Amino acid sequence: MRRRQWLAGEARADGVDRRTLLRLLAAAGLLTTPAAGLFVPDRAFARAPAAGSPASGIVKPLPAEWFVPQGTNAEMRWDALRDADGRAVTGRHIPVERFFVRNHTSTPLIDPDGWRLRVFGSGLRDAPPAARAVEFGLDDLRALPATRIDALIECAGNGRSFFTSQQGLVVPGTPWTLGGIGSARWRGVRLAEVLRRAGLTPGAVDVLPAGLDPEYVVDGVGFGHVRRPLPVAKALDDVLLAYEMNGEPLTPDHGAPVRLVVPGWIGIASVKWVGTVEVADRPLYSPWNTDFYRLFGPDYPPGGSAPVTTQVVKCAFELARGAVLRAGRSHRLHGRSWSGAAPVRRVEVSTDGGLRWLPAGLHDEPRAGNWTRWSIDWRPERPGAYELRARATDRRGNTQPEAAVFNREGYLFDAVVAHPVTVA
Repeated sequence: MRRRQWLAGEARADGVDRRTLLRLLAAAGLLTTPAAGLFVPDRAFARAPAAGSPASGIVKPLPAEWFVPQGTNAEMRWDALRDADGRAVTGRHIPVERFFVRNHTSTPLIDPDGWRLRVFGSGLRDAPPAARAVEFGLDDLRALPATRIDALIECAGNGRSFFTSQQGLVVPGTPWTLGGIGSARWRGVRLAEVLRRAGLTPGAVDVLPAGLDPEYVVDGVGFGHVRRPLPVAKALDDVLLAYEMNGEPLTPDHGAPVRLVVPGWIGIASVKWVGTVEVADRPLYSPWNTDFYRLFGPDYPPGGSAPVTTQVVKCAFELARGAVLRAGRSHRLHGRSWSGAAPVRRVEVSTDGGLRWLPAGLHDEPRAGNWTRWSIDWRPERPGAYELRARATDRRGNTQPEAAVFNREGYLFDAVVAHPVTVA
């Protein structure tokens, strides 16, 4: 049914039709491509924070040695994962205070005692006309069987800036380098458990979580809270309703009191501050899977791709771009690699701009949906400018290419990233 609706052009977001959306975005100066290839810059989602809050709308401190401010977002600095002597200051998980922040609007402060999760829809028993809804408080969720998972959260636009700096292609939105990502240990209850207790029926097709952050508004027209449907198969697989992060209750910037964690999928699927879950016996749509978070460009269908789901394979060095290293000394280069599709199988590093590649040593048991730490030794003998490169291959055979396929939103950049350093 979903495929037929996409092909027929019948997949439409609730609330605002596409023509109205185009008109609003054009009026707001946010539409910079023809209608057939709509894209919306990440900054279009920004909303002025509440009075008294920081200009970014983020609650926690953002020290410059840990973060690069990106409007309503905060990018993690990869070099902050190691001290001046090259020693690790974090393990596989990123501490909460150092974890990146991705907000469409601003961080809400929600009373956990008054919070309720409302589950409703035609995919539940006693659906309309009875319109039955089931509510869970935080204590109700904590009373259910708990699950812990290790998982990455990564913005779909992570690496976006390299479309411009490496490939000469102009794309809109937050100019992330590679710091729009973080790994944590999440604890909560499986979404499947909550859906079954709410009365899930065999006819359920889609599950639509919605957040409680401020509504997205363009030119005075509200698009509602951030929400994006999941196919019921994914919802019943590995999705978590998390209330703890790295052993502590969630903090406001990271979704308190409860958020979704959707392993392997782009970050928008892991809705923060979740307040409602609609369960339907038909495909569901929202602006976040019809006009946003899809791929438009010459290598995609005229109306755009299907909604983006799985993350791509990537690598990053735990080293500042432009770092200065000493000649005639051995240096241990560290980094992390990941893929949303499968565990990482191999990481290779080049210290000469991609002419020769050597295998890096892996330091974690590779797992799907999480990163693997690695290292390799390098002894540069001559001073000068160098380009370090790292590329990963996952167990499904996905390898980072030399260039990423262009899309107008700058999503899913997966190419090998050139990392400049200077040897003195």
